Amino acid sequence: MGTSTDAEAEVGAGPGILAEVEAEVEAEVEAEVEVEAEVDLRHHGDAEVRGGGGLVDLAVNVRAGTPPAWLKQCVAESLDGLAAYPDGRAARAAVAARHGVPPERVLLTAGAAEAFVLLARALRVRRPVVVHPQFTEPEAALRDAGHRVRRVLLRAEDGFRLDPGAVPADADLVVVGNPTNPTSVLHPAADLVGLARPGRILVVDEAFMDAVPGEREALAGRDDVPGLVVLRSLTKTWGLAGLRIGYVLAAPEIVAELARAQPLWPVSSPALAAAEACVGPRALAEAGHVAHRVAAERGHLVAGLGEVPGVTVAGPAEGPFVLVRVEGAQGVRERLRERGFAVRRGDTFPGLGPEWIRVAVRDRPTTDAFLTALRASLPPAP
Repeated sequence: MGTSTDAEAEVGAGPGILAEVEAEVEAEVEAEVEVEAEVDLRHHGDAEVRGGGGLVDLAVNVRAGTPPAWLKQCVAESLDGLAAYPDGRAARAAVAARHGVPPERVLLTAGAAEAFVLLARALRVRRPVVVHPQFTEPEAALRDAGHRVRRVLLRAEDGFRLDPGAVPADADLVVVGNPTNPTSVLHPAADLVGLARPGRILVVDEAFMDAVPGEREALAGRDDVPGLVVLRSLTKTWGLAGLRIGYVLAAPEIVAELARAQPLWPVSSPALAAAEACVGPRALAEAGHVAHRVAAERGHLVAGLGEVPGVTVAGPAEGPFVLVRVEGAQGVRERLRERGFAVRRGDTFPGLGPEWIRVAVRDRPTTDAFLTALRASLPPAP
């Protein structure tokens, strides 16, 4: 798969115009390289807790503790079949039934991260756009595949809300998260659908949608939106980050194209067993209860942060994490670490500066202890 420049799209123009377009493209590429050098797209929350075994982890947006007992038992029982090669048909059918779509619209992946790599390598796109701030792996995967990525930066003063008019009309691939990591903003489904158009792939990362009560604004299962690709993760709510399991929902022809880019047996048998279990009726009921509990615990965290001088919460937050602005955030993070808490730095997300941190939602005792540590970690008032 090759990539193309904007200049190549103008082959019908005169030589002078073509040279001008080529010069503009070169300038854009130079600017993009400079921006990329300033942001570590491969820095993720797990980096904040490496080497800190005693830290309370508020940096990673994964269920605290271990998976529930019934899920661990399910994974353990799958180990008896490790001598056989993985067979994903049952898990694929279960995911399809969960969303009311035929299995041909489902692709199982080794987490959402693999899906981003497949999209970047398999789809023949020329003008990809990533809406930021958001999870940085989509842009990193696109760049690794040789694409020149344009960014649409949402603004704090607008509440990091999506402005569909800011997305370039010529974009043939648009990637946006919902709810978005790290802003925790839940975009209206109608705004996302408004981005779809013929000849464009619209990728909506719904990795945290099951943490939203009722999954309102979800697009998973929709088959009436042209070019829609929805990504889901089963690692967040169920504490399975080490197992790697997620899936893609898209038109059969897109699923087939992505599947051709996968190696044989890309998802392990234990991960397939977990996938089948996590989309069953029992798991869906439990996930619904968890979503309501997360919403209540998030409200407690946001209320507590609102009482801390010099701290501003981006909002309204709808995910299992909140984005917080605090002056001197780097020093605050270091002092929090000394007091036993790890939070996610924000300046590795395009569009955010060093004054931002992301905090995962946890239970009330953990939140109260964190708030106490945060107050003690703030720089003294001038």
